[in-house]
Amino acid sequence: MVDNEKSQLYKRIVQQTNDWMLLERMRMHGFWPKGQKLPEDPPDEHQERNEIESELKQLRQKQLKVKNPEKLLHQERVRRWEESKKRRAKVKAEKAEQKKQRRLAWDAEKKDLYPYAGPGVSSGLQDAKSDISKLVANGLPIMHSAGDLASFLKINLSQLRWLSYHRRGAAVVHYHRYSIPKKTGGQRAISAPKSALSEVQQAILEGILNPIQVEDDAHGFVKQRSIVTNAIPHANKDVVVNLDLKDFFPSIGFRRVKGLFHKLGYSEQVATVLALLSTEPPRVKAEVAGKVYYIALGDRVLPQGACTSPALTNLICRKLDRRLRGLGAKFHFQYTRYADDLTFSGSADGDKPPHVGCLLGAVRRIISDEGFTENSKKTHVMRRGRRQEVTGLTVNSERPTVSRKERRALRAILHNAAKHGLDSQNKNNHPRFADYLKGRVSYLASVDAKHGAKFKELLSKALGQS
Repeated sequence: MVDNEKSQLYKRIVQQTNDWMLLERMRMHGFWPKGQKLPEDPPDEHQERNEIESELKQLRQKQLKVKNPEKLLHQERVRRWEESKKRRAKVKAEKAEQKKQRRLAWDAEKKDLYPYAGPGVSSGLQDAKSDISKLVANGLPIMHSAGDLASFLKINLSQLRWLSYHRRGAAVVHYHRYSIPKKTGGQRAISAPKSALSEVQQAILEGILNPIQVEDDAHGFVKQRSIVTNAIPHANKDVVVNLDLKDFFPSIGFRRVKGLFHKLGYSEQVATVLALLSTEPPRVKAEVAGKVYYIALGDRVLPQGACTSPALTNLICRKLDRRLRGLGAKFHFQYTRYADDLTFSGSADGDKPPHVGCLLGAVRRIISDEGFTENSKKTHVMRRGRRQEVTGLTVNSERPTVSRKERRALRAILHNAAKHGLDSQNKNNHPRFADYLKGRVSYLASVDAKHGAKFKELLSKALGQS
């Protein structure tokens, strides 16, 4: 009640007070300095007021002429409402057109960009400036952006994003997954890339990875090197030490692969996409709401089955190889590596036997420093007087050979096949048993030419060719 009375009193005071008194009170309260003229209305406000007054004048004139002013007022309100709707529709259409143009501009810009590659792997995609001097020194193709990489791989950027985008749960994946038995027992998980990704990985292997020189100590998956070249340095030594790296491919993750490509000279954008194309997380098949998904069980790692994985391991292990080679030289040991198989060999220096214990302790520290883990079950110290084996070959003599046990078994198969027929020796129902025997004889001949010639003669008799 009191508030209502105050409001009425305020209205009455305003109504009874003339304009001069109001202006004086406003000047007294600091609205503008004393002695200055009243501020003029802003131009747009002055114009709008004139328009309103003109419109009011016209309405008053019409009101004098019309018999029903209420009807006229209603019509005016309807007219204004229609004009307001037209203005709002126009503004809405303009905003929609602006949004459309922004979307079209972004779609055009996206053709040359790769702004996001998936959760946890998109860091650094804004960097699209490669180190040209490093790339030239390494003999690598110059690429700054994902678009450049797509051109190098002879695909479009949309296909590149589809092949490399990281998803924790995916309805479609780019790998066939299966398992094969290990020689030592258990199953080995294989991830073989499907055709589209396989072609891209082959291009990466030939155009980017193969031109980079690996260490001389690495013999696995290197041209002109083999298990034979890996075993030769360890032939006829007093002691041979074998160590195995546990979970070799899965221990090399996305960040290490990206770091390798970046170190070669590529921008973070190109390095990221190359690492995505070369890695894949282990996945499990699951059904959700009637639809099959492949759920990632961990981080992206090198898949066993991709052609790029062996070459990447050799390049990532360059520092490991240099450190182990230097360590071996310090203790008078020869060092080689075939994939995850590390071998050291040495002979007595006069009366001093090789320091195997000191060597093993130092090797284990270096392996750990380089982010790998020793498979202690496969560590063997083989001294002269027992069979010394390196990557499946016997190295007790001056030249690596296939083991006597394997030669005897193969000789027996070939002899009995010549006498009783091939089918009599196909105990495991091998679908292409003749080709299988040819492969074993060819392998033996590549290792030991002397024995190989004799086994080729036996193979010819077994196949009925002589």
